[in-house]
Formats: sequence, structure tokens, C-alpha cells
Amino acid sequence: MRFRTDPGSVTGSIAPVVTPFHADGALDHDSLRRLVRWQISQGSHGISFGGSTGEPGALTRDERAAALRTVADEIGDRVPFLPGTGSAKLDETLELTALAQELGADIALVITPYYARPSQQALFQWYSTVAGEFPDLPIAIYNVPSRTAVDIEPDTVLRLRRAHDNIVGIKETTKDFEHFSRVLHLCGRDFLVWSGIELLCLPLLALGGRGFVSALANIAPRAVADMYELWTAGDHAAARDLHYRLHPLVDLLFVETNPAPAKWVLADLGLIDSPHVRPPLIEPGPDVVESIQRLRAQAADLVAEPIGATS
Repeated sequence: MRFRTDPGSVTGSIAPVVTPFHADGALDHDSLRRLVRWQISQGSHGISFGGSTGEPGALTRDERAAALRTVADEIGDRVPFLPGTGSAKLDETLELTALAQELGADIALVITPYYARPSQQALFQWYSTVAGEFPDLPIAIYNVPSRTAVDIEPDTVLRLRRAHDNIVGIKETTKDFEHFSRVLHLCGRDFLVWSGIELLCLPLLALGGRGFVSALANIAPRAVADMYELWTAGDHAAARDLHYRLHPLVDLLFVETNPAPAKWVLADLGLIDSPHVRPPLIEPGPDVVESIQRLRAQAADLVAEPIGATS
């Protein structure tokens, strides 16, 4: 939890690790540990787990808790840990956030409650409840309207920022780039904003964003981390070049619903034992696999290969 007291130090590429399953659908804790070790060895600046890429809606509460324990134990204190602890249920959100705090998480990433489509006032009360229960734990809002059917407005983010010192940032997974800018303008440049949209990761840095929580880091962790480091080092031309070279891999991620394509690549690399995704998602069929292989070939040098740290 060494980053908890300084959430502003949580910058760069925060890899949102997938949840590996065995072919029979059971949680694969060994592969999960392997992925965390590999991500850190590849240069990812932090680890997130339990967001959309981790299929949290397909896990039971006990499975989510067990997986969080595995990830926290493997990370130790080497890099920041930003677990996704939100759900559509308040009691489950509070229980998982309490566990994250106990496990030493640096920032809890709390998704807007999905399906119910709460009003802005309801969202304010929801996050106020979570923040009030854990005043010593930094909380980041996770805004992903394509998944939740609700978009938290910048004015609501500002209200929460003013009301709770421990609401420190937001993961913006929206293609409305004005949203990013308005949040930073209202909440201040010290408010932590990370992009969850792959092709907006680099542009966000120009506005003052702190980094990204990008699914692309699952298959190209070194390249995604390098893009951040090049930009912050002032080599903007090289960062832009890398951004454009990554386009085929971004397209790869979404030829089937995320994270199915990423899991197929990770299994092909031998980093996880199976590409299994739980229903209602499906594994890539032959036509989709053909698209994955074609897009992967266009940026093959950027797809990380497993190394000794994966054993």
C-alpha cells in the first residue's frame, strides 16, 4: 500500500489484467499469478484487476474475492494496485472495497452501477456512500457508459471531488473526448484521469491525463508502457509513431467482445492455459481467429512474447 498515501504517483500504463479460466470454466489462479508477474516484468507501471476486461459480472462474489487475494499477493508492493471493486449492488461493492483496503490496494476503482441507470443525484449518493465508508482509501470513479448505460457527468464528478477528499480520480472509458477535458477543467489538473479508450490514451496525455488503463496492455504491455514513457520524456514524435503502429492491435481486441480476442492471443503465447470466456461471451470462432491473426501480423513486433518471468 505504499502508493496509497500518494495517489498522484499512480501514473503510466496500468494493465487491466484478464481473468484466466481453465477450459472447464474454473478460475485459474496459477495463470493469474503468471500474468501479473509477466506484466510487471514487461514494464507495466501498475496492475488493475476486476474491471470490464476481467469479466467481473461472470464471477461470483467469492470468486472475485479469491482472485483479488491472488493478485494482491503476487503484486506485493512492487507496483500500484488498482482493483475494480464495484458492482450493481451496494453491499457487494462495499464488501469488495473493504477487502481491497485490507489487501493493501492503493486505489479502488469503482464502476458506475450498471443496468439500473441511476440519476446523477443517485450516482452522487452511491459514490458518497462508498467514499464515506472508506475515508482512508483513495477512490477512483470508473465511467464506462457503453457497458453500464449511464454516464456520470463532469458536474457530478466535481461535486464528489469537493465532497470527499478520497475521491481522487476517474477512469474515463468514453469516446466523448470533451468529457475528459471538462472533468480536468472542473476538477483541477491534480485530479487523476486515466483513459480506458485505447485510441484516446495518447491524446489524453496532452490534456494532462495521468496515463491509461487500456486492455491493449494485455497483449502489448511493453509497447503501451513505452508510449507513455516516450511522451513524458518529451519524445512526442516517437510516442505518436507508436500510437499509430498499435492501431491494428487495437482493432484486434474488438473483433469479438473484449476480452475474448486478448485471451486467445494470451493462450496462443502460452501465458494462460485456455482462452475460455464465460457466457454470455464466446471464444473466437474460425473466422474471428483469422482476423486476429491477420491484425496481429501487422504489428507482430509489438506483441510481447513470454519471457522467463512467466514460469
